[in-house]
Amino acid sequence: MARQKQAEQMRAGKGFIAALDQSGGSTPKALKLYGVAEDAWSNDDEMFALIHQMRSRIATAPAFTGERVIGAILFERTMDGEIAGKPAARFLWEERGVVPFLKIDKGLEEPADGVRLMKPMPGLDALLDRAVAAGIFGTKERSVIDAASASGIAANVAQQFDVARQVLAKGLIPIIEPEVTISIPDKAEAEDILLAEIARQLDMLAPDQDVMLKLTLPTKANLYKPLIDHPRVMRVVALSGGYSRDEANALLAKNTGMIASFSRALTEGLSAGQDDGAFNAALDATIQSIYDASVAG
Repeated sequence: MARQKQAEQMRAGKGFIAALDQSGGSTPKALKLYGVAEDAWSNDDEMFALIHQMRSRIATAPAFTGERVIGAILFERTMDGEIAGKPAARFLWEERGVVPFLKIDKGLEEPADGVRLMKPMPGLDALLDRAVAAGIFGTKERSVIDAASASGIAANVAQQFDVARQVLAKGLIPIIEPEVTISIPDKAEAEDILLAEIARQLDMLAPDQDVMLKLTLPTKANLYKPLIDHPRVMRVVALSGGYSRDEANALLAKNTGMIASFSRALTEGLSAGQDDGAFNAALDATIQSIYDASVAG
């Protein structure tokens, strides 16, 4: 019953998905932006404890509910931890009405043929089984596109859909994320190739295989409308990809049917030094601005 309600919320709920899934490589940067310097920890366990405190503070804030935040993507350690004394995924859904997702990729390979593919995930089946047991609804897996390389983008998207099928086989909904780097000179051309490759892969899915897509805000507004309208696509969400929150919100509002799934843009303006009143007010304003951009279309 819960999964059916979660599916309905992801398909039609008004709001956006919070990305709380910074992993090993991006955690120091996320903590620095939050006002926690690198000398605040001496090993990975201490570093992850600090980022967990930040995520818990966000997830327990009054504004962080399913009324505006319809889903949240968690890092593996966050899934394994607790928020307010409850397993994280269960807390999000049962206490906040927020659908929990899990980041499953293990980082990126070295650049080749204009793309960075995902590293191998030999323990994926076991991780997916743990995710199901924890009450996770779906997954997110990220790869990167750095050039308008037809062969590279085809390989990137094919890898994404191979992983997606593995996820679907466990009864979870995959968020497929082939990120286009916003600073490349041929971004618009890369996005045209990406659109065609994703559409081709979607057409090969079975009628009972639904996926979500997480895509860089496109250079051409509404480029991804055919994907939003595709019967196999539950939702298309946008990543902020290095844009400031104001830039990302403005671009998002031009793309009908796309909603946000922001990470750095969500935590922009939050600080460990803020008291709860200031922190909660800043987060509430941020959530409202991202919500407004997500429902504008």
